[in-house]
Amino acid sequence: MRVPLTSLALGLVLLGCTPSPGRLFNQAHAAAPAGTPFVYAETDITQLQAAMAAGELDSVTLTRAYLERIASLDRAGPRLNAVLELNPDALKEAAALDAERRRGQLRGPLHGIPLLLKDNIGARPMGTSAGALVLTGFRPDDAFLVTRLRAAGALILGKANLSEWANFRSSASVSGWSARGGQTRNPYRLNYSPCGSSSGSAVAVSANLAAAAVGTETDGSIVCPAAMNGVVGLKPTVGLVSRDGIVPISFSQDTAGPIARSVADAAALLTAMAGRDDADPATATMPGRAVYDYTARLTPDGLRGARIGVLHGPLDQQPGVAPALQHAIGVLRDAGAVVVPVELPTQGQWEDAERVVLLHEFKAGLQRYLVRHQAPVRDLDAIIAYNRTHADKELVLFGQDLMESAAQADGLGSPAYIAARTQARRLAGPEGIDAVLKAERLDALVAPTTGAAWPIRAGKGDDFPGGNYSAAAVAGYPSLTVPMAHVNGLPLGLLFMGTAWSEPRLIELAYDYEQRTRARRPPRFGTEASLP
Repeated sequence: MRVPLTSLALGLVLLGCTPSPGRLFNQAHAAAPAGTPFVYAETDITQLQAAMAAGELDSVTLTRAYLERIASLDRAGPRLNAVLELNPDALKEAAALDAERRRGQLRGPLHGIPLLLKDNIGARPMGTSAGALVLTGFRPDDAFLVTRLRAAGALILGKANLSEWANFRSSASVSGWSARGGQTRNPYRLNYSPCGSSSGSAVAVSANLAAAAVGTETDGSIVCPAAMNGVVGLKPTVGLVSRDGIVPISFSQDTAGPIARSVADAAALLTAMAGRDDADPATATMPGRAVYDYTARLTPDGLRGARIGVLHGPLDQQPGVAPALQHAIGVLRDAGAVVVPVELPTQGQWEDAERVVLLHEFKAGLQRYLVRHQAPVRDLDAIIAYNRTHADKELVLFGQDLMESAAQADGLGSPAYIAARTQARRLAGPEGIDAVLKAERLDALVAPTTGAAWPIRAGKGDDFPGGNYSAAAVAGYPSLTVPMAHVNGLPLGLLFMGTAWSEPRLIELAYDYEQRTRARRPPRFGTEASLP
């Protein structure tokens, strides 16, 4: 979770944290020599599938290449700390998928494609720890979305590091730090923040450690790290992708979503992940078909005739953001879109109510998850106590005040909670995003996703510039960030937002914008001193 509320502001930690002994790597895969070009760098899923179909590539070869790249860049070299744990059966599973291909048994467009999952998503035989030491060794069954990905042929390569507990432990916590995985590092500037909480997922995709990845978001945790690491992040409408098997924060706002190097790859992942699930009642609200091919919306003229509202605000004052946004507006207009400046009439008015909702739902949802999956601890009080007992590892950098506040929250029958949930959703959705879309007859809203990454400063907290994604997060609506520009070598993202279930239209718009700008640049793994 990446919440832009002052009361939930993030903290920071020094870069030199050593990875926990819980990090598991297959030592059989030696690091490639420094400077060796990566043959699959920036290759998209369609290109990989074409090579496999032509007999020029197989999943074992591709999987081995990613494992070697992880060894050279994540475990050694710049030590990105993006990958928390590898799938010990990855090569065996790749061989099985190759055998299916030879028999003509293709499961879908993801057949044999290696993906990483954020480590709050269940996927055997790997653990699911949310980055916390208390859940080391905890191995719940596959999450529903993982079952769907595997049914589509995807290979789960491993687990990605994250902001511990998806960044819902402390109001002074760390972007991309977990006790198990240490500090995830921004590949564009290693001593700068990767944002969070899906930090490892975004960094790994940007650094070409996997074809794509899955993150989760409560408020900004997909789109913020995607933007700051120069990749595409898609936060779906709540209910489009099942949350069953994911360590929760808020059933009102939680969702998983794809992180990829292109809109096309994100659409392919979303197609495989989305679907109704009896274990997640939110998916019952999905309109129309339970299965939809989002890649069918990858049209080259998606912006022509569209009406786009541009949100201006304090982020425009961040270095490089205003000129980047003006250039993006020019691209939208040149593509045939009508662009109008707009404001959210309720901007920020949902923040206090959102905090009440998150505290109540975290307590109730986490306990339900821990009990159902027979975790080594069964409630929030036990986690808090464990952290105090192991304070030298868990609390040395920041505390757990959010957890302590959540532990004091009343039950979900509380009138204060019920009122806050209704108020937050109404202010962000019907009276916020929907009101502007209707008043101006808009297809979508756009805004800078967030500012550029900030330096990691030991013990001094995040210098977080703010974000424009909170309305969509609180409303449960979709948002999609695409690379927009770079400022001083650091990426900026452009955020597309719409009403509930508007993913097809957002994909059309964002794909056209992406194809016209080609703004992504691969990272160079430098430090502040080595970059201009």
